[in-house]
Amino acid sequence: MELHTQIKKYRTNMNLSQEELAEKIYVTRQTISNWENNKNYPDIHSLLLLSSLFNTSLDQLIKGDIKVMKEEINKGELQKFNRNGTIFTLLLVLLMMSTVPLAVFLGYFGLFITAIIFVITMYYANEIEKYKKNNDIQTFKEILSFTEGKRLDEI
Repeated sequence: MELHTQIKKYRTNMNLSQEELAEKIYVTRQTISNWENNKNYPDIHSLLLLSSLFNTSLDQLIKGDIKVMKEEINKGELQKFNRNGTIFTLLLVLLMMSTVPLAVFLGYFGLFITAIIFVITMYYANEIEKYKKNNDIQTFKEILSFTEGKRLDEI
């Protein structure tokens, strides 16, 4: 269950209007409306007051939203992993295809450009390795599953 529905459920169970609830936790009626319409979230102080007023634990009040937030964080991490993987692949191909032509046509300056491309490529390789380590990804099958948004225990 999401926080906005929880707030509305507890408020109606206590037969409180939005304005009455707002007075009890020191916010405006519009703030309560925004929370219930999922336009924004209460701050930690308001969450504590709500859990106390509703006589429920903070965990029980926001449990469903924690799961949603974790999924959003995982989506962002997955997008970053895929973006870095694409950039790494393109840089690696560029590095392999341009090293000899740059060295032949530009001499030492070409080797300097190649070195810069190599350093940038290694930066992205390191970022990918960090993601793999943080998410305990070790095999190619696990990498493919992770890029598709699957959890490793679903493999």
